Amino acid sequence: MTWQLALVTAAVVAFATVAARSWLRSRAHREAVARRSRRRRPAVADPLLTLTVQVRLGELARELRAIDDDPQVYARAHHARAAQEAYDALLREACRLAGLGVVDLPRRAGERAESAERLREELELSSRGWSW
Repeated sequence: MTWQLALVTAAVVAFATVAARSWLRSRAHREAVARRSRRRRPAVADPLLTLTVQVRLGELARELRAIDDDPQVYARAHHARAAQEAYDALLREACRLAGLGVVDLPRRAGERAESAERLREELELSSRGWSW
């Protein structure tokens, strides 16, 4: 009776092993693992791209302060508006890199971002460790 039980147990184990190997090698299993890993792994921003955006944000902020401080700048309003729009666009890009939700509506020429929205984006980035 024990040799029969051992034979049945060995047959069940062999069948389970073959079934498991065929499932692990199947296309359906590979697709399921790929879906799971895509869902589980959050998108990680490239650290060099993040650093580049931070440096550029700092340069644009410095340029905005220089325009505000120097009353003799030729076409001051035009330079200030161009620098502010570039800063806002780069700020939205930084928010995307940090994984923040951004209201990114296409803007017409002359439309500006609200200062409250700009402040919210800056505070969110600062709370996530960004500095510029």
